[in-house]
Amino acid sequence: MTDPHVADHEQEVAGRPSTGLLSRINAVVARLGMYLSVTGLLVIVTIVFYQVFGRYILNSSPTWTENLALVLILYVTLIGAAVGVRDAGHIGMDSLLVMLPDRAREKIELVIHVLVAIFGVAMVYNGWILGASVGTVKIPNLGLPEVVRYVPLIASGVLIVSFSIEHIIALLRGEEVVPSWN
Repeated sequence: MTDPHVADHEQEVAGRPSTGLLSRINAVVARLGMYLSVTGLLVIVTIVFYQVFGRYILNSSPTWTENLALVLILYVTLIGAAVGVRDAGHIGMDSLLVMLPDRAREKIELVIHVLVAIFGVAMVYNGWILGASVGTVKIPNLGLPEVVRYVPLIASGVLIVSFSIEHIIALLRGEEVVPSWN
């Protein structure tokens, strides 16, 4: 059940929806990212089911399933986390922010989005460095280059930076980023 005072405050604070070009692009990208993450999750479930079926029914466990599931988990979680940044699905301390005056709350939200963008830049940079360091190594049983494990880190970092910039622009304009799952 929602506290009526918090609900009233949220209605007062909520600005008009952000309709800029970046918001329109990010909404499509976020929706596509979530579709890919959900599809990846379904593929992981299928792969793990096949592995269990092979091990206990066929008495011959496929060797590639575990490594592929682990690679897909990276894509699902990192892309899903980036979409969570855009759609405000991450863990936050909203209950403390709603008690602050509007100006202070907006400044803190701005700092939070800047820090999240910096974190996204760090993800891109470190993902690039780590990926380059293992570029020639192959993943056992898959034959894929080890760098495929770092692609979702870089992609997620880029998305987080883009989504954070969108939130910063919306805050400065007095607008609100509408989640892509409305």
